[in-house]
Amino acid sequence: MKELDLLKKDWKKNSDSFEQISEKEIYKMIHKKSSSIVKWILIISILEISFWTFSNLFINTDDVLRKINHPEIVVTLEYLTYLNYLVGLIFVFIFYKNYTTISTTVATKSLMSAILRTRKTVQYYVWYNLGMIVITSILSFFIAFVYNPDMAFLREKLAVNGKAMFATIGILTLVILGFFGLFWCFYRLLYGTLLRRLYANYKELKKIDF
Repeated sequence: MKELDLLKKDWKKNSDSFEQISEKEIYKMIHKKSSSIVKWILIISILEISFWTFSNLFINTDDVLRKINHPEIVVTLEYLTYLNYLVGLIFVFIFYKNYTTISTTVATKSLMSAILRTRKTVQYYVWYNLGMIVITSILSFFIAFVYNPDMAFLREKLAVNGKAMFATIGILTLVILGFFGLFWCFYRLLYGTLLRRLYANYKELKKIDF
């Protein structure tokens, strides 16, 4: 933002006859930076979905699902996977629409509105992903514990030992919270940095649009 700060200082020093020209220059710079940020949000979301897609290709879950021997559970998990991909693609499409809107808008108020809309969309996207991480983790542990025949010995042991049952639940809860915290830090570092820069641009636009 150094270039923008220098331009703003120069704007304040100039006479009123140069005010409108300087204001347009500031708007152009903010517009360019905002468009670039939203483009990176779009690129990162596409890379993220691609990463999970290719990861699933190398993770073999067929043996585990075969041991469970409950077709209805397999079908439910498949539908959940398809739903997750569908929602992810919808978010990517919305990010693309936000990018095209910000790239082509010329009015200050329209750009400010698009920035706020983009921030909300990214926040919804992040919380959706974090929620799915918790849901899929709980479902995975539950299905593996209840339906996997390899876990029969552990089920019998925990059924007669209440303390061991509570300890196991506590450990699994900590594992899920650990996954949640890890991905929360990842999203905050990645998307959070971009959103803070985007909001900084919004505040600069708000100063112009007085």
